[in-house]
Amino acid sequence: MTDMTNLQKIMTLFVLFAPALTHAGERALVIATDSKELQWGPCPAFIPKGCEIAILQGDPAKNNLDIFFKVPGDFEIPHHLHTSQERMVLVSGTLDVKYDNQPMATIKTGEYAYGPARLPHTAYCHKGADCILYIGFVAPLDAMPVKAAE
Repeated sequence: MTDMTNLQKIMTLFVLFAPALTHAGERALVIATDSKELQWGPCPAFIPKGCEIAILQGDPAKNNLDIFFKVPGDFEIPHHLHTSQERMVLVSGTLDVKYDNQPMATIKTGEYAYGPARLPHTAYCHKGADCILYIGFVAPLDAMPVKAAE
């Protein structure tokens, strides 16, 4: 009976501390949009030159990815969709977003927006400032162009 009690104690401790062990290898992160640590890279080819992405946390091929998405002022982002939901906060600029069959929304600096998975949309960054958008993706990163309905 004592052996079983000890085993139960060990299993209880394991269950209690296992979540902490899974996070032991991760490090906390605070990073600014102008940090030299950021590695800005190009957006998908269908988006005009001037668009850049920086991976903040995660692997683009896996679930749960955080990025900064940056475009210059007076910039149009073509019609496209993502297989993942997007959780967004506009860090700088003013961005108009138009999801198919929904009214246009204007996102201002500091505002949160949610984009449903697979819902095609376009966007426009107003003149005067770059738009930097924090995006949290649930599923792996992708962006696919969508042809306009004829």
